[in-house]
Amino acid sequence: MARQKNTKLVFSTEFGRACPECDQPVDQCICKDDTGIPEGDGIVRVSKETKGRKGKGVTLITGIPLELSELKKLAKELKQKCGTGGALKDRVVEIQGDQRDLLVELLKAKGFQVKKSGG
Repeated sequence: MARQKNTKLVFSTEFGRACPECDQPVDQCICKDDTGIPEGDGIVRVSKETKGRKGKGVTLITGIPLELSELKKLAKELKQKCGTGGALKDRVVEIQGDQRDLLVELLKAKGFQVKKSGG
């Protein structure tokens, strides 16, 4: 398939959606490989947030120094221990409700250096 140099491929009938940066299929994108461990200060922060959630509180866990696959497993385990739902978005684990005290203890038992942050 011949393309002009100044155009960006967005979709192809051959493989579907394409990454605008590297022109690879989205599931094979090489420019946004975030499976590695992010750099940080090594402190896991646990906070509560209600902003943008219609008053419903969620507990946010940031700064976990794990690879993405391990982070998914940890998020699943934490949700099960709390008995609530949650999500993993942009390397931030969201747990429904105010579960800060329980999560701090669980993460300390796993060997992480944990701090409560926010209100």
